[in-house]
Amino acid sequence: MASHRRALVTGASAGIGEAFARELARRGYDLVLTARRADRLEALAKDLRERHAVEAIVAPLDLARTDGPEALVAALEAQGLAIDVLVNNAGYGVPGYFEEQPWATHAAFIQVLMTAPTELAWRLLPAMKARGYGRILNIASLAGHIPGSAGHTLYAASKAYLIKFSQSLALECAGTGVHATAVCPGFTYSEFHDVTGSRELVSKMPGFMWMDAPAVARQGLDAADAGKAVYVTGRVNRAIKSLFKLIPDTLALKMVQRQGRRFRTGPRGG
Repeated sequence: MASHRRALVTGASAGIGEAFARELARRGYDLVLTARRADRLEALAKDLRERHAVEAIVAPLDLARTDGPEALVAALEAQGLAIDVLVNNAGYGVPGYFEEQPWATHAAFIQVLMTAPTELAWRLLPAMKARGYGRILNIASLAGHIPGSAGHTLYAASKAYLIKFSQSLALECAGTGVHATAVCPGFTYSEFHDVTGSRELVSKMPGFMWMDAPAVARQGLDAADAGKAVYVTGRVNRAIKSLFKLIPDTLALKMVQRQGRRFRTGPRGG
């Protein structure tokens, strides 16, 4: 159990982020919860305080703001709140073909899923190293291990980035007491597919393909504590990753293309 250690969870208002917050609180960590929806954060913080007697602070923030990570860390430092565990979870999908979305939409996506987690890690890492303890969990995806699909052009690319970033960071932090881990879930029960409008389509996936968010959080935190640089949650997902490593790239791309037609949203889907 944690003793006077604190975790920062981004995208904590629902889904995998909420599950990480709950699991960290269960393990005794104090929390800083950030997301856009302040009402949900307040309700979650209240519940965690009552259930686990931990400190839970709410810091509403839209990480699409380019000054968001700097402002958040400055506010924490001003309050004397050290962060021992960073869970970079905030994220979403942008359905539709690449050129059909305005550049501002893509720029915001890159800011939230790539720039913000990288900057938060950069700003919090020195103090973690100085204290001799830290965990940086970048919530990537199985999608980062397989070819990108049409219709979510930047999603797999952003997750592949988080995987490579975590690997390099893990090597740089070796021996310091700080562990960096890319946690790679597959299909997970959450609001993600409701937000992207793909709930009806992905519901066609067989039940054995799905995991629940609490299981992802438990496995992810255990992997970080064990010092694993990359961890794919669930046996089925690990089998899929292994399969795509073995087959030729051209065949893998064709498989993703064929499967993607079944689950694509937007005007060119189907």
